[in-house]
Amino acid sequence: MSDKQTYRVIQWATGTVGKVSLRHFAENPAFELVGVLVTNPEKVGKDAGEIAGLPATGVIATDDVEKIIALDADCVHFAPLVQDIDMVCRLLRSGKNVVSTLGPFYPTEHFRADIDRIEAACRDGGTSFHGCGIHPGFVGDILPLTLTRLMNRIDRIQVYEIADKLRNPSVYIQFMGFGLDPDELSAQPNCMEGAAISFAQSMSLLVEGLGRTIEDLTEKHEVATAKNDIPYPGGVIRAGTVAGQHWEWTAWADGAPLVVYHLYYMMGDDMEPAWNLGDSRHRIVIEGDPPLEATLMASAAPDGRHPFLGITWTALLGCTAVPHVCDAKPGLITHLDLGVVQPRGLVRPPSADPGTR
Repeated sequence: MSDKQTYRVIQWATGTVGKVSLRHFAENPAFELVGVLVTNPEKVGKDAGEIAGLPATGVIATDDVEKIIALDADCVHFAPLVQDIDMVCRLLRSGKNVVSTLGPFYPTEHFRADIDRIEAACRDGGTSFHGCGIHPGFVGDILPLTLTRLMNRIDRIQVYEIADKLRNPSVYIQFMGFGLDPDELSAQPNCMEGAAISFAQSMSLLVEGLGRTIEDLTEKHEVATAKNDIPYPGGVIRAGTVAGQHWEWTAWADGAPLVVYHLYYMMGDDMEPAWNLGDSRHRIVIEGDPPLEATLMASAAPDGRHPFLGITWTALLGCTAVPHVCDAKPGLITHLDLGVVQPRGLVRPPSADPGTR
């Protein structure tokens, strides 16, 4: 892998994550964008630059899967709304490496069947697969594991994701059941109930990286309700309905809680109870000797508040891993296999578009 080498990439899906990736591939000289797969009929036939808010690239978006499969490309950045292991395996067998923002991230027992299929497809295609994201992913596994090198003894590791979804609206507002009556939310199947299985991949990487094994995984869920109506671009969170959710997952080892994940999603602070958690950020707390705390957050916006960059970071974690995944041995590539990623093409003149500065 050299600074002058370019990688031919395909962007699969151009939603909130895919659009960030598309822009990166179009602007970064380390990549040559050769294809774009879209699922929205209104985007078919549009230039990738138009979709990404950039000048024309000459790459026209298509919804024709067979055309994408037939392209000559080094890697597909795979970012649909829902994972499709069958399609991932088709891409791998076609000779294209795949980086997916949907995982799987790490070979836990729950994902063993999918990983076995992916490994087989990698062998057939001589390709590699890497699943990644901000959380689960980076801030819940490889970042805290790296920080543990500063420790003499570890008692417990807590990882917080705090996201103000009023300031940063996304599909998760509806996806997680915000605006429902608390009893209604608890009575119906919740979209987050299976999340522990996904987050457990990051927990396993971290716990096993410390030489231990997860003995048990427990879950807690609490909600906060709106004190007043909370309008947002997609509607209104009515007073008395769910305006905040705290999901807590704990990985136990040696009979004690070793890793705890806290996921706080809120529609502002006008809630009961008032959590008053401050700006959106990721926070890692390592209890032990010496105690350690690290915060990862976006720089302040003009209004002084710190936006939540979970979507942007999820996309860029995949983009910056592409060269290493392409150059890796065939098979599933975890964060541990990647080692220290050395991104390519990041040091370059700023775009003429003020929105990228």
